[in-house]
Amino acid sequence: MTHLPVLPILIPLIAGALLILLYDLPLWLQRVISIASTLSLLGLALALGSRVGEAGHLVYALGSWAPPFGIVLVPDRLSVLMLTLTAVLALFAVIYASRNDDEAGAHFHALFQFQLMGLNGAFLTGDLFNLFVFFEVLLIASYALLLHGGGPARSRAGLHYVILNLIGSALFIIAVGILYGVTGTLNMADLAVRISEAPPADLPLIQAASLIFLVVFGVKAALLPLLFWLPRAYTVAAAPVAALFAIMTKVGVYAMLRVFPLVFALNTPLVDTLAWQWLWPLALATLVLGGIGVLGATSLRNMTAYMVIVSAGTLMATLALGSSQAIAAGLFYLVHSTLMTAAFFLFADLIARQRGEAGDHMVVTSAMKDRRTLGILFFLGAIAFAGLPPFSGFISKIWILESSLAEGASGSLWPILLGAGLLMLIALSRAGSKFFWRQSGERPHELRADRVRFGVVCVMLLTSVALSIQAQPLMDYLSATAASLQDPGQYVETVMNTTRSLKEAH
Repeated sequence: MTHLPVLPILIPLIAGALLILLYDLPLWLQRVISIASTLSLLGLALALGSRVGEAGHLVYALGSWAPPFGIVLVPDRLSVLMLTLTAVLALFAVIYASRNDDEAGAHFHALFQFQLMGLNGAFLTGDLFNLFVFFEVLLIASYALLLHGGGPARSRAGLHYVILNLIGSALFIIAVGILYGVTGTLNMADLAVRISEAPPADLPLIQAASLIFLVVFGVKAALLPLLFWLPRAYTVAAAPVAALFAIMTKVGVYAMLRVFPLVFALNTPLVDTLAWQWLWPLALATLVLGGIGVLGATSLRNMTAYMVIVSAGTLMATLALGSSQAIAAGLFYLVHSTLMTAAFFLFADLIARQRGEAGDHMVVTSAMKDRRTLGILFFLGAIAFAGLPPFSGFISKIWILESSLAEGASGSLWPILLGAGLLMLIALSRAGSKFFWRQSGERPHELRADRVRFGVVCVMLLTSVALSIQAQPLMDYLSATAASLQDPGQYVETVMNTTRSLKEAH
């Protein structure tokens, strides 16, 4: 049995533990360890992708203990997509942070690695209880990263973030307890079989558990009305932390895609499940609120935080349609929106560093030293982010709109999605005018942009061009991913066959 599936969890765990134990290492060496660990995660994700492309699913049983009681990791196309996206995003963030942002407090790189461990574990686990465990690992690390550098604003935002996520964690364990009490297992493949065969008397409890999971994952994914923690937390976090947090809402979306089609809809259409029926109206409401928030934002970082909410609403609306075409389009948008929101958090920091006390607030102040270069970059980034051609945002929205036509939902999705895009375009135009067009008569700021930070942002924005160029090959992969999610039988069969093989071996 290959040990490749467990390495994306072990490597950041070992790196984080090493950085904690050797806390007095020179900061440059801590940076080398952290960047090397993150870079290795990208290589592992690509290696797993080649294995999954051949087999469809891999099953790794820790200690060769058979499920449902043994811990299993089940990499598949969706897992590999999320692992790769996380590694790419983390590599940009850690390089940016290594330009002295990591000096604001202790143990930044150790916390960063533990965060990656939690994220990767959540994407790989095939067990609901271990999904809870990895959620807690990434949340504990995110609490500390949010507060990194200190200050009253971060403390207030961190308090709200912690309280709401603790409530979510309590609900998670309640839902897990209900399912275990009804079925006697928490392995997701085993759960799928037992729930599909459950007697009618158990269905009310199973439906109650599914609704609780919708609330729990809705907290992570920033689903209305569970999203009000996000704008403040993302606005006050350090720029590289906020960039990494761009993947956090996608963990909630991933959990919805992993749990609901597999556990609760093995032999029934996904759109007929009770929890999934609630997703559509809540997603549209989230999209509306995010668009209004973008228009009312007073700083570029706050605007980007609301853009995270817009992207969450868009994603969940496409997933609620339930078709393979819609899910594939949503996954393409997930990749695009994650990279673009992360890039804009870093870009807001670049602008703030050149505007003195005004920071990234949308007020008129003296001109920036690099206003022409940054202005061109902002213009291109705004076009990509708002979903205008020829960038990946435009391609993803076209595919989303096409999928809604096929499902007969264009009447409600089209005006809301296009309206939110228009509000984003207006807000970005206003921000660009304040930052680059209108300046006061004061003496221009002399500080120039750090070349490494500037290069990181440039490369991140160029990923939108790369996604456009490789749109069709990526969409082919995502279509296969969506098809496997719609038909979880292969996932269940692979895990159950491994269970039988391990039992026979013992």
